[in-house]
Amino acid sequence: MPPVTSNLAISLDGFSSRPDQSREHPFGAGVDLHTWMFETADENAAEIAAITGAGAYIMGRNMFSPDRDDWDLEWTGWWGEDPPYHAPVFVLCHHPREPLVMKGGTTFTFVTDGIHAALDQARAVAGDKRVSIAGGASTVNQYLAAGLIDELRLHVVPVTLGHGDRLFDGVPPLRLEQVSARQASLVTHLTYRVHH
Repeated sequence: MPPVTSNLAISLDGFSSRPDQSREHPFGAGVDLHTWMFETADENAAEIAAITGAGAYIMGRNMFSPDRDDWDLEWTGWWGEDPPYHAPVFVLCHHPREPLVMKGGTTFTFVTDGIHAALDQARAVAGDKRVSIAGGASTVNQYLAAGLIDELRLHVVPVTLGHGDRLFDGVPPLRLEQVSARQASLVTHLTYRVHH
């Protein structure tokens, strides 16, 4: 079975977002952990290709939308009409919503019955490609705590956020094997194999 991986951009102090997330500020006001993907894309082409090369993705609701209660059905995510996934995306949530078909092969399916159900659905459509746990940190933490991530790829940006959604919160001790580390101008890429 192909591995389950996770790619997560985090600050030096381990946060992937702050609680003041909004439609204007997907990760919180003044937070930009993804400049390296756009301003220095050529320098980080291999890592970007690895992020976008999965057969299916899983994300938390807050990665899809800043809304917390009932859905605003006009909202289709931060990515425009053609999201970068080009594969099925399963969104963990508590409120049902019909699947959302976008351009480029991305369909957002909203899963209300937990992380295992989302992973089963993602594996069923990913075929011989891997499933990627896209984020945010609380979603990655749930999958790490359940022992369901095989490879953790961190993209560490040299800023501190001070508070917010932190990687490894609530996760029991893990044994990680470093697979690779690469410094770029705006980010350091770290890859770990997670031993279960």
